[in-house]
Amino acid sequence: MPRHDNRPSRFSPEGSRNLSRNLSKDERIAYIDRRLAQLYPKTPVPLDHSDPYTLLIAVLLSAQCTDERVNQVTPALFKAANCPEKMIKLSVDAIRDIIRPCGLSPQKSKAIHRLSALLIKDHGGAVPKSFEALERLPGVGHKTASVVMAQAFGVPTFPVDTHIHRLAQRWGLSRGRNVVETERDLKRAFPKTRWNALHLQIIFYGREYCTARGCDGRVCEICTTCFPCRKHPKALHKA
Repeated sequence: MPRHDNRPSRFSPEGSRNLSRNLSKDERIAYIDRRLAQLYPKTPVPLDHSDPYTLLIAVLLSAQCTDERVNQVTPALFKAANCPEKMIKLSVDAIRDIIRPCGLSPQKSKAIHRLSALLIKDHGGAVPKSFEALERLPGVGHKTASVVMAQAFGVPTFPVDTHIHRLAQRWGLSRGRNVVETERDLKRAFPKTRWNALHLQIIFYGREYCTARGCDGRVCEICTTCFPCRKHPKALHKA
């Protein structure tokens, strides 16, 4: 993920040190949208892939695993099999041996093999372009389907991971007790044309500045700009 010269500083004019009131929700939405676009004008997908199928597999592997680890594992996997037809020729055990560093390899290897067979059987070997069809595939939940629909096919979605769930609460954009509620609130807050980019921009910011341990709602630029009067750490609902 690229860093930028205009990255935030808690002492920058863009910050909130001289503000005497918390921003209203509309002001927060406008500011967050503008600032994230400034910080991350480009939104490359963090998972290395070459087509919808390899993206689908990479996103599946990223469950409870870092993108960095997935990107270390997928070159060997995709060298062995970068399409459903090649993947089903591998045994489940062979897939498991390759993806073991990603964790949950028994479940993930079975899901990869089975979904590859179903893509051939039901979709001519292609990744389907609908939420319903994607979510019927083994190992593919709503978040995985949303990422594929957004990044492979350009359909406006707002996949919510732990970073987005955390920041949406810190920034007063959602009181969601789970990712489903948070996704609903974010879709209401921002225009549909911004959903796909914002999904990645919030993740980038959450990893770089508003981390789980590095900010408690009173440290990073966006938190302090939105809530300069916040006196106590922001309590969060876990995803």
